[in-house]
Parts: sequence; structure tokens; C-alpha cells
Amino acid sequence: MRAVSPGLAAIVLALVALVGVAAAGPVAGQERDSTRAAPQSLIREVFAYEGGGRDPFMSLLKSGDVRPLISDLKLTTVVYDGRFASRSVAVLRDITNRRIYRVKTGDIIGRLKVTQIRPREVVFTVQEFGFERQETLSLAKQEETP
Repeated sequence: MRAVSPGLAAIVLALVALVGVAAAGPVAGQERDSTRAAPQSLIREVFAYEGGGRDPFMSLLKSGDVRPLISDLKLTTVVYDGRFASRSVAVLRDITNRRIYRVKTGDIIGRLKVTQIRPREVVFTVQEFGFERQETLSLAKQEETP
């Protein structure tokens, strides 16, 4: 068996004595009021993050920064200017909320930056957690009628 320090033993005995007095009931001459409930208290541990860094429970991405995803977008129209590519415009539709985006080269939608507009596609740079990758969105192929 483990040896218990004398200081710890004294604290435990004091707590047992206090609990025994409370459990014994009212002192002689005092009657307990059965209509009044004993007050209860709730003790919670509260954390506050001040100074020295960010709150670890907060998301690194805000919900507005996340949307739209490249998979949510559909390229509907490209108005391509062969002489001045910077004047080209692409029209995108978000299939989740039916929102329409008219973009030019350099425009940013959420985490997507329009890098290049070509005659039938738009090239995006996707920025995620400090890394960048290229994604291309193309127009749907239309079937020709004879």
C-alpha cells in the first residue's frame, strides 16, 4: 500500500468532518423549513483567449471565404476578345444558390482567382492553406444538329 502524507491525511479528515456535520442535519433548536429549497450553484470553468495568439477553437476559414467551390460553378458564357485578352469576360453560375458571377482576369471569388480567360475555358488559381493550384473550368460541349 502507498504511504499517505500527513498533510493530505489532515485535509481529508477535515473534509470528512465537514461533510458529516452537513449530513447530520440542523443544529438542536433549529427546525428545517421544508417549503424552501436549498440554493444550488453551478460552477463552470471559463476560458478567455487574450493577447498571445489566436483562439484554437476558431476556424481558420470564414464561411464567406470558402464558397463558392470550383465544383459549385458552371461556366455558361465566354466573351473572348482576341486582341485584348484583358477585356474578355466569363459568366459563371453557382449551381447551389443560382448566383451569377461576371468575371474578368484578376477577379477573386472566395478563394478562386481568375488567372486566364480562354475562348472556351477559364483558368482559376485556388488558394488553400498557403498553397496554390490551378483549376480549369470549360464550357459544356454542344451537340451539332445536322
